[in-house]
Amino acid sequence: MSAVLKAVNNGVNVEALLGAREALTEAPEAAKFVWRATSEWQNGTHTRSNVQSFFGLGEEQSHVKEYSYDTDHPEVFASEDKGSTPVEFVLVGLVGCLTAGIAAVATHRGIQLNSVKATLEAPMDIQGILGIDSDVRNGFDGIKVNYQIEANASENDIAAIVAQSQKRSAVFDIITNPTNVTVEINK
Repeated sequence: MSAVLKAVNNGVNVEALLGAREALTEAPEAAKFVWRATSEWQNGTHTRSNVQSFFGLGEEQSHVKEYSYDTDHPEVFASEDKGSTPVEFVLVGLVGCLTAGIAAVATHRGIQLNSVKATLEAPMDIQGILGIDSDVRNGFDGIKVNYQIEANASENDIAAIVAQSQKRSAVFDIITNPTNVTVEINK
């Protein structure tokens, strides 16, 4: 894809992203990142998780501040509803990653975005997680992402932007492909 043809302002510094891609092509070891989160149980089904540091570009890095997230279950599950459910955070991560990609790809292609809104739905039969029916999956039955995008582009151009974002989305990949997860107990 060629460079941006006309100036657009979607809030994405595409030149910096392209420069980073070029630099990491020359130094692939620097492209290996390790993302981290820590969490502490609060009470009942309420957990507080924090994100501050990560490894990347060959050394330890930090966000500009520590971010905190509360997860809980709703009152209909006899919980205190002190945060979004963990499965809702999965949806937030997915739409955040896809939407960031849409902004970056649109900017790179010289397309001004006017509005990007998404609604996600993920049906789940909770008989599995409650132990009622061991044949029912614990997770989502599927995820539907519905975008409403207004931009100075054709429907085909918008569809291509969304497809490219989906192709490059780390969270889409994590959700749609098996990811090894190891759970350990440390003393």
